[in-house]
Amino acid sequence: LPAMSKDPRVAAVLDHPLQSEEVLEQRTGGLLVHRTKASDLRMAAAMEHLVETPGKHAVTTEGHPDWLRTTVACKLEPGQKLRVVKIAAYGWSSHRSLPAVRDQVGAALASARLDGWEGLVDAQREYLDAFWDHSDVRVEGDPEVQQAVRFGLFHTLQAGARAEQRPIGSKGLSGPGYDGHTFWDAETFVLPALTYTQPSAAADVLRWRHSTLDLARERAQTLGLQGAAFPWRTIRGQECSAYWPAGTAGFHIGADIADAVRRYVQATGDYDFEREYGLELLVETARLWRSLGHHDRHGRFHIDGVTGPDEYTAVVNDNIYTNLLAQQNLLTAADAAKRHPDLARKLGVDDEETASWRDAAASVHIPYDRELGVHQQSEGFTRLQEWDFENTPPEAYPLLLNYPYFDLYRKQVVKQADLVMAMYIRGDAFTPEEKARNFAYYDARTVRDSSLSACIQAVMAAETGHLELAHDYLGEAALMDLHDLHQNSRDGLHIASLAGTWISLVAGLGGMRDFNGQLSFAPRLPSRINALDFSLLWRGLRLRVNVTPEEVTYSLRNGGGSARLVLLHHGKEVEVTQVKPVTVPNPPAIQAGPSPAQPAGRAPVRRATA
Repeated sequence: LPAMSKDPRVAAVLDHPLQSEEVLEQRTGGLLVHRTKASDLRMAAAMEHLVETPGKHAVTTEGHPDWLRTTVACKLEPGQKLRVVKIAAYGWSSHRSLPAVRDQVGAALASARLDGWEGLVDAQREYLDAFWDHSDVRVEGDPEVQQAVRFGLFHTLQAGARAEQRPIGSKGLSGPGYDGHTFWDAETFVLPALTYTQPSAAADVLRWRHSTLDLARERAQTLGLQGAAFPWRTIRGQECSAYWPAGTAGFHIGADIADAVRRYVQATGDYDFEREYGLELLVETARLWRSLGHHDRHGRFHIDGVTGPDEYTAVVNDNIYTNLLAQQNLLTAADAAKRHPDLARKLGVDDEETASWRDAAASVHIPYDRELGVHQQSEGFTRLQEWDFENTPPEAYPLLLNYPYFDLYRKQVVKQADLVMAMYIRGDAFTPEEKARNFAYYDARTVRDSSLSACIQAVMAAETGHLELAHDYLGEAALMDLHDLHQNSRDGLHIASLAGTWISLVAGLGGMRDFNGQLSFAPRLPSRINALDFSLLWRGLRLRVNVTPEEVTYSLRNGGGSARLVLLHHGKEVEVTQVKPVTVPNPPAIQAGPSPAQPAGRAPVRRATA
């Protein structure tokens, strides 16, 4: 039986999880093929040894169900050398046959023999040089964050570059935490960074989601719903969470996937992808919202009984994050169906259905507390009892390990950015004044027991003018694993937080947004950061953004003399060409109010004095 842990973030230790399927041995190496007993994944590992020695030698290999051993015996005179080059290849699949996986690793070995070590190194160097050339983020003034963002980008790339239409686990390739499962982290935190730096990797993850549509439809039917209900936690497409409040009730995963589709198509202009994969994902998730939600007697559209990103406030009505992302999902699906009417008809979409999507989107209910002048994270949230932060000892965090969920669910305590995250992703739905008031209210109640929170709080702190606080939150996101801030990096790195460092810098200090297909920037720097430099890909063009406290330079690095990109800089239109970079001044700093308070003992470490 698995060794269980009280901490749900830790993987279960499985006893003999692999079942041998094939053992092949040759004189200089061999091959093993196994299947996992629980998830039924097939894995193959092959090895070969190239032996160079001037004298007589013997090479033998013995094979067993779970291991292979190659032995080299030789006799060397003084000064002579034995050189052994070991080549290993790995392959896996949940669909392909044993011969197909065997051939995959055999081909990999043959390719390595042909190219040799230098060939493999040259190919790796060429790949990484190209990635860093258009993905590197340079931060002047905080060398620790500079090192950390590159560390984060590398692990984000490593987790997603060879996904090959498979999910990106929340720990990437770095550890066994969460048993290798993927969550909404991938679409909402990892894919934004990949979409603008390595878009082919983002597309691969979304193709994998598309391949699991039948399972998501089956899950929706089980729940009595239409469309597709994607799992909150999975490795192959089935729901792997047995806890309803923080699992299946997290319906926002469908809208997160739709948002990732929208972002990818918008950033790349890849409408072939939209036709082949994106449209069906958008349609089936839109159908889920239309069946999950309902109109009340006043015509307002409600989505009840769901859990938003904040897992300390579960099974609620009208979670704003869920409602606004569902609204965007419905509209994006209707627009995509209009672009591809022939394919939409094949999916059973007609004008009446898209009209119902638009009607629901237009009347989505957004809870608001007029007395306090803030939005309610969910209906009635601001009426709940306040959590006693002053008398919560530091050793009681994370709260999920020390207090019953029952107590957390009925108090105003926020595990991670929820409404604040809605203000980032759906910032077009709030006024600047609303963002400032909401951010101050919810920052005082957010304990950041999730590694997903600090990067989003950094973004909204920057947008509301609290630049030093934004720098503090940026530091926390960037150093989550390098400083082991949650004391669980031994179980694997927090890939979403590492990708979130890119979000903190590009969307936070760089102010990048992409509302309604319009690329915009509103860069501002805290006192300790003297310059920020980053690149991103937009419709095949490589845009470079160089930010200083006084001005910003936008330039294109490809596309030829005819390349043209129109973007917004602090709300004003700017045209950039490869021939003519554009330098524009930054406006005066926002006159922000007092810096928001955080729960007692939960303020991020200050960077200005670090």
